Amino acid sequence: MTTATLDRPAARAGAGAVTGSVVTGIGVAAPNGLGTEAWWAATLRGESGIRPVTRFDASRYPVRLAGEVSGFVDEEHLPSRLLPQTDRVTRLSLAVAKEALDDCGTDPAALPEYGAGVVTASSAGGFEFGQRELQALWSKGGQHVSAYQSFAWFYAVNTGQISIRHGLRGSSGVVVTEQAGGLDAIAHARRQIRKGAALMVTGGVDSALCPWGWAAHLAADELSHATDPSRAYLPFDAAAAGHVVGEGGALFVLESDVAAREREARVYGAFTGYAATFDGPGTPRLGDAARLALADAGVGPEEIDVVFADAAGARAADRAEAQALAALFGPRGVPVTAPKSMTGRLLAGGASLDVAAALLALRDQVLPPTTGTAEPAADCPVDLVTAPRETPVRHALVLARGRGGFNSAAVLSAL
Repeated sequence: MTTATLDRPAARAGAGAVTGSVVTGIGVAAPNGLGTEAWWAATLRGESGIRPVTRFDASRYPVRLAGEVSGFVDEEHLPSRLLPQTDRVTRLSLAVAKEALDDCGTDPAALPEYGAGVVTASSAGGFEFGQRELQALWSKGGQHVSAYQSFAWFYAVNTGQISIRHGLRGSSGVVVTEQAGGLDAIAHARRQIRKGAALMVTGGVDSALCPWGWAAHLAADELSHATDPSRAYLPFDAAAAGHVVGEGGALFVLESDVAAREREARVYGAFTGYAATFDGPGTPRLGDAARLALADAGVGPEEIDVVFADAAGARAADRAEAQALAALFGPRGVPVTAPKSMTGRLLAGGASLDVAAALLALRDQVLPPTTGTAEPAADCPVDLVTAPRETPVRHALVLARGRGGFNSAAVLSAL
């Protein structure tokens, strides 16, 4: 059974029937930088945020490295009334959403009452909050479980809290497709823009760096057991032996190109193409997702200037991705980068952070590097960007694979 794009292809030159979607605001929380510009500068410097876990005692576990967002002080970003009812991931999401809305330069309160909404991606929900309440239940009794547990753990809680805080009462939702979720959420937001929404906050932020979350990560047996942060996560490397988990992600303000032009907004780029596929038995379909996304954007493979790879950091998965890229672009036919090598894989936040990197690459005409991997393995024929590369960038392709067979691809384009 196959799946295809969630949206019809955008109208091309001369046709105005379909509204184009552009990004006018970006917010970021990442292990190597809090805030969009701080993160981007660190990424271009090749600074990693992967280090020993500090959020809990990981000394008894076989994996002790993670990408943690450092320097985030909850009280500086949230009113005190929200602290008892929110998980770490929701606090990060609220801060990132505020940055994106401030960055876009519009006041949500001035929009039509139901003209703006929120679509986010989540893989774990409020995992740490849930762990605390389970501990209280079994150690102290049910009367010690917070009433906020009824929603603080839920996958949709980030969408809900962002909506409430900023009065975004339009069509909203959440998608759960693991690492692919960030792209899927933006695609759903694009659909709402095409239906007439004035503004959408969208993307993904995730965090499950707690003992309960760690047990879930370890159960999949896909994590690197390396103890050297610089050698733990090596996309496309012959020595790749698993990935590192991280927290954080990015959220965006999406508007129609018409609305952005009318208010003379600063535009980072357009979300011009998207597709999703699902793997069949023994049939990986990431390449199909990439081809469908290019068709949706109306661009050919020769027009793509960079690919932000899924970069699983596992030999078989990296080889499959490299082969899919070679089939579409030719061996080493397009620059490929994986800045997530500096943050770890952020679950639903990972693809969103790649979208932010793609948009800033369009803005600054520079490709961010992949760290750790000096030379791709012989069976991974990709032109891997291992140092910042100044080059014309018009169209970027972002790829993401979620555990269980989800594949998503998106094209970001300069205007």
